[in-house]
Amino acid sequence: MSKARQLLVVFLCMAMLAYGHAKALFAEETILASHSKHHHGLHSIGHAPISVMRDHVHKKGEWMLSYRYAFMRMSGSRDGHHRIDNQQVLNQYMVVPTEMQAQMHILGFMYAPSDRMALTAMFPFVEKDMNHRNRAGRTFKTHAEGPGDLKISALIPVWEQGGHRIHIMGGVSIPTGEINKEDDLPTGNGQRLPYPMQLGSGTWDLLPGITYAGQSDHWSWGAQSNFVLRPGRNEVGYALGNEYEMTFWGARHWNDWLSQSLGMRYRIWENISGRDPGLNSGMVPTADPNQRGGKRIDLLFGINFYIPKGWFKGHRASIDFGIPIMQSLDGPQLETDWFFTAGWQAAFD
Repeated sequence: MSKARQLLVVFLCMAMLAYGHAKALFAEETILASHSKHHHGLHSIGHAPISVMRDHVHKKGEWMLSYRYAFMRMSGSRDGHHRIDNQQVLNQYMVVPTEMQAQMHILGFMYAPSDRMALTAMFPFVEKDMNHRNRAGRTFKTHAEGPGDLKISALIPVWEQGGHRIHIMGGVSIPTGEINKEDDLPTGNGQRLPYPMQLGSGTWDLLPGITYAGQSDHWSWGAQSNFVLRPGRNEVGYALGNEYEMTFWGARHWNDWLSQSLGMRYRIWENISGRDPGLNSGMVPTADPNQRGGKRIDLLFGINFYIPKGWFKGHRASIDFGIPIMQSLDGPQLETDWFFTAGWQAAFD
């Protein structure tokens, strides 16, 4: 069975178990279907943590604007489960990456033309910096910034009862991000940057997924499975690896304007298929298509603020902080230290 099917089976089993457990545990607090709109739209736990996207579906005629800022820091190399020092990497390659920082600004839009479908679009702007050291001890930095890939999706509710709901997702990633970014390197000016420093995939990617969410007067919980499937190669001659992701979360509502969340995310990403002929795979690990896969488990901590009345009624401000608790990389490859997502959301009738 493929990784994607394995994750889908596990997700469906977990969703059914979570539903049964939550129904028994929160029976006295479960929201009636007639009250679901209030909690979906006007409650501090009406949404998943801010780092979970495509987590809810609006009613007919409703629309939402959102902004997210995501930051990730990576440093040090890892091969499999083990950390390795820079000299070990330099024994294999001419250059070792030592640190990377990635920032992303994401403008989001959602509109529900009917109760049976909501449409979403996400417009990212990406900025990346990576530090390096070569065998001679010289250090240098590479930089890339610009628009990333545009993502468009349709969210379709398939089941709702009381405070529980499931919707499926289907989308496409449009290759609007550059894949031929260049920078000045010690080997010369205007050199092609390796795969992690490019801004997009260069391919039309499929974005299927499924989300389960449950809610009571004081708690919310959920699970989401996302996939990025790349059926073809880009114009340069390669395809980034498929990605498989599962996220579980729970949140405690303290009052009408504050909630806290705890979650866990499991990600698998595959090695690159094909190669960029403009890169020397023996120069630096980031240019080696066979050193790009891996898997990781992250622990997520979030806080969500909601404005229940006044000029900014219905607006949300949230932050989600994550740290890896397990990493296994097809290395040598930079490991992730920590990351966070902060954002704002506002829904309108």
